[in-house]
This record gives sequence, structure tokens and C-alpha cells, in this order.
Amino acid sequence: MKRPKPSGQADRDTEDFLSKYLKELNADNAAVFVGAGLSKAAGYVDWPGLLSEVAQTLGLDASKETDLVALAQYHLNSNATNRHQLSQLLIDEFSDLKAPTENHEILARLPIRTFWTTNYDRLIEKALEAGGKRVDTKYTQEHLATTRRGRDAVVYKMHGDIEHPDKAILSKDDYERYHQTHGPFTTALSGDLVEKTFLFLGFSFTDPNLDFIMSRIRATFTNHQRQHYCIARRRARFKGEKEAEYQYALTKQNLVTQDLMRFNIKTIFVDDFPQITTLLKTLEDRYRRRTVFISGSAADYGSWGQGATEEFVAKLSRALIEKDLRITSGFGVGIGGAVVTGAVQQIYSTRQRSVDEQLVLRPFPIGIKDPDERQKTFTRYRVELIAQAGIAVFVMGNKKVGASIVTADGMRSEFELAKERGLFLVPVGASGSMSAELWNEVTKDFDRFFPSAPPKVRKLLEGLGEPTDKPETLLGPLLDLINVLTSGT
Repeated sequence: MKRPKPSGQADRDTEDFLSKYLKELNADNAAVFVGAGLSKAAGYVDWPGLLSEVAQTLGLDASKETDLVALAQYHLNSNATNRHQLSQLLIDEFSDLKAPTENHEILARLPIRTFWTTNYDRLIEKALEAGGKRVDTKYTQEHLATTRRGRDAVVYKMHGDIEHPDKAILSKDDYERYHQTHGPFTTALSGDLVEKTFLFLGFSFTDPNLDFIMSRIRATFTNHQRQHYCIARRRARFKGEKEAEYQYALTKQNLVTQDLMRFNIKTIFVDDFPQITTLLKTLEDRYRRRTVFISGSAADYGSWGQGATEEFVAKLSRALIEKDLRITSGFGVGIGGAVVTGAVQQIYSTRQRSVDEQLVLRPFPIGIKDPDERQKTFTRYRVELIAQAGIAVFVMGNKKVGASIVTADGMRSEFELAKERGLFLVPVGASGSMSAELWNEVTKDFDRFFPSAPPKVRKLLEGLGEPTDKPETLLGPLLDLINVLTSGT
């Protein structure tokens, strides 16, 4: 259950980031700023790579230059301000349709609605669209004045888009005129940096625009700036690099890190780039654990009886909402109504919560006559519901076919989909029917379903299969198990 973590101060910094950024995700206050480093991992060039050819024509080496904006300006100066070659470079390097990286895909799955980037490519948009989200992309002042209906995320491309290379921000001239040509972007980013908690990824913090904006915010809010984070690779010693050169680079990185704290940007260091993906996966995993998928259906309530079963499910739903967890469910026959009753009662007990935020229901459209189309729709419903969750609870699971009561194959489908997506699977075996079958399957192969789980997880899960005519006796152990799975301890 636990992912390996670094030790010492790095461990504390990482846990602090995961805990606080997770809270911002849950509060819909999280944003991301993506730099060239994330696109380079997908196969695109970074700024030194983009301008290497330009540097050669000037008799310079792009890898030795620190002010690449000036390098682009030198090119314009020597070509009578003709930027055709720069525009062509953008077309040549960014027109190829690269696939988003795993990091892009994780970010797209998280509940982040605000993305900022200095990149010209469309990797962010592609990842969001592949995840079924409607994207509102903005890279001109005119775009800022319009809003895409029903948008799920906004991508602000403050330096332009590959589709319009002639308008991309590249040179000193472009940066110096930015407040005139892109003034509303400056205003919009300033507002987001004040109101949202940003995670900076693949960003070097050498961009003059961002430095100017952050400086203005610092001057205005002084000691009341919002906390932001960036994930960066700790400087490693290159092969053949002298010790003195390495120590110099390390000192410079530490000084830059300290300087970012002026803007309340805390750096989370990793030793290699794959650790960034591991960190984002951990963040996603913890976020998904805050949502519980309830799978259940009942045409026959067995020894529990309808009243006791519905009360059990309603109390479970109330308790989950009280713990500030979300619930997703397909409104299974005989069970879904109790989920709604318990959840809504608890949500309405406080004015600070809304049904839409904490309860996601998808009644299955049983009126579809074509069996193939019905099955296709049902599967999509299940995937969308389960993909949001980190824990799946299974209760009963039977249906009536003709005059007979049979186990629900729909619950089996939901179990398999949840297993494929890495959810913690919690069948309430004592409720019988398909849940009993799934409980037997999980407990017999416990270590595969719950790798590295503490002993109390096995004990609590096994207790959910002990026969009882009073389902309320299972509520305490079930909630204890969900608490353990949610906390990850």
C-alpha cells in the first residue's frame, strides 16, 4: 500500500507537498504551470535545441548561452528584423504530432481546471481531450474574451501556439512589448497566482514575463503570498565533470531554490525524472482514494431483509460523506436509493456542501433496446464512474431473471473494471450473492489484491465475510477499513 519515499528533509518536504496540494485539489483551487521540460520528455526540443541552428549562424553555441531570449534577438538584429527563419524553426520542430507523456496524462486526470504554459505544442490539450475533457485554449487576447460552453479546463498559452508561429513570443522585442500585445494574459496570470496554488513542472524560472509578474505580486502582498510548489531534478554530477564545477552548479541550484522562496515557491527535489512520474502517481492515487465507488443491486435481500439492508447502505453513505469523501454509484436496483438517501441527508445537514461535489450517480439507461448498444453504454458508464474512485465497495449483487434470483453479472463487470484500474476492492461478503463470491476471491488471494498491506487490513476484510443477520454490526469494521485505505497507513 505504501510507496517508497525518500528520507529525512526530502521526505518531510514531499509529504508536506502531497498533503497540501491534495487539499487544494479537493477544494478546486489547484493549477499547473508547464514548461519546456515536460515537452522535451515527449520528444520535442527545449530552447537550446530550438535555437542551436540560429546560434551556429551567429558563431555561438546555444548550450553555452544562458540568455536565449537575447540569442533570438541577436538573430533578428542580424537579419534586419526578419523572423521568417525563427517561425520556420517552430514549424519544423513542433509540427510533428508527439504523444503526451504519462505525466501529461496524470495531470489531465486530476481535477485541475487551470493550466498555464510557455510551450507552443499541444500536448496538454491532447491529454485533456483524450481524457474526455472539453478544453478552452487561449493564446491570443481575443481568446480571453470568449468562453467555450461547458469547458472542463482552460489552457493559457502565454507565448503562443504552433499554429501561429509568426506571433510566438521569442525575442527581446516580443518580451518588451508583451504588456502591450498580451497585457490581459499578465492580468489573468496574476489573478490565478493570487487565488490558486500552482505546481510548476518542467520550468526553469528564467522567463522574464513570469519573473515580472511574480515580482509585482510579491510587492503587493509581501508576507501574504499564496503557497506554490515546483518539482525539480536535483543537480547530479555529469560524467567527466570536475568536482569544483559540480559543486559550483550545486551551489547555484541551492541559491535559485532559496530565491524562489521570495515568491513562496517551494521546490520539491527528485533524483531523476522518473521520480516525477512516481510523485504525480502518488498524488493521483491519494486523490482517488477520497472517492468511494459503491456497487450493489438486490432483488432478494436474503436474511438481512429490505429495511435493514437499506438502513445499512444509507448509514454507510452518510458516514462516507461525513468523512468528507465522495461517492460514485450506478444507482443499482434495490441499493441505489439507499445510497442517495444517506448521502443527501448528510450533505444537506451542512450548508458548506453540495450534492454535485460529493455525490455522482449514473442511473443505467435500461430502455436501450439494442443489446450491443446497451452493453456498450453500460460499460462506458461503469468506466467513467470507477475511474474517479480509489476504493470500491460491493454489497449483495443479485437480480431477478424470470422467476429466478441469480447473481448480478453487472457487479462482476464492475469488479473487473475496478481491478484493472487499481482500486482497493472491498466486497461485503456477509451480504451474500455476488459480493460473497468476490469476497472469497479477494481473501483467498489477499496479497495480490492488497500488496504490502498492514495486518489490520486483512483482519478487517475477513470480518466483512462473517455471517450475520444484523448488517449494522459490519458498519464499524467497514468504515475502519475504508479509513485505513484512505489514509494509506
